[in-house]
Amino acid sequence: MTTSEPTAPQPAPAAPAQPATAGGVIPDTPADPPPPAADGPAAPPEHAPAARLPLRPALEAVLMVVDEPVREEHLARVLDRPRQEVAEALQALAREYEAEQRGFDLRFVAEGWRFYTRAAYAEAVESFVLDGRTARLTQAALETLAVVAYRQPVSRSRVSAVRGVNCDGVMRTLLQRGLVEEAGAEPETGAILYGTTHYFLERLGLRGLDELPELAPFLPEAEAVEPDSQEAVPTFDVDSADPPT
Repeated sequence: MTTSEPTAPQPAPAAPAQPATAGGVIPDTPADPPPPAADGPAAPPEHAPAARLPLRPALEAVLMVVDEPVREEHLARVLDRPRQEVAEALQALAREYEAEQRGFDLRFVAEGWRFYTRAAYAEAVESFVLDGRTARLTQAALETLAVVAYRQPVSRSRVSAVRGVNCDGVMRTLLQRGLVEEAGAEPETGAILYGTTHYFLERLGLRGLDELPELAPFLPEAEAVEPDSQEAVPTFDVDSADPPT
């Protein structure tokens, strides 16, 4: 019976030598690559093109800085997105704010979109903005604005004829506040005509003049009240209230 001698263990292969750099220094072994990032939406890079930004946050950012309603076409152009996609995102945001009863909402007014404070918090906003000051239009200004709204385009003399008093001062106030604007001239007399502005629609929460209440039939025709001249109209300036009769 023969016995076999145990085989000597084979030495492990030597690791390849690191190449030496100039001066005989061996470089460090490169570190392992970092693990992949966890799944989730990555933050947009700074100054990323508008088309690469998430649409809803981009719309919110733009609407935060506007001072008048913005059309869907304008938003689609600046954000480089299809108009239909922008319209659907705006409607979704409006529904979201309504469902969550935020302190503001997103409305479609005067053919555009804009943020507005929610009506339920009107008293808080009024208290902050006015802070004891009166910023409302006078009765004379409201009456004059109503005549312009329902009779536009209309001249100052016709407005004065309907109201029975000189309206030059009130018209200046309405022009300064951006509620009325020049809208051409009468071909026969050359008198400047006036009409309401988009700001007027915005302040009243209207999409267009067709949403005004049906009051025009109750206003008399200017020709039936006074002739189209200033001769029969008092010359005093009315800005805060009508003079006593």
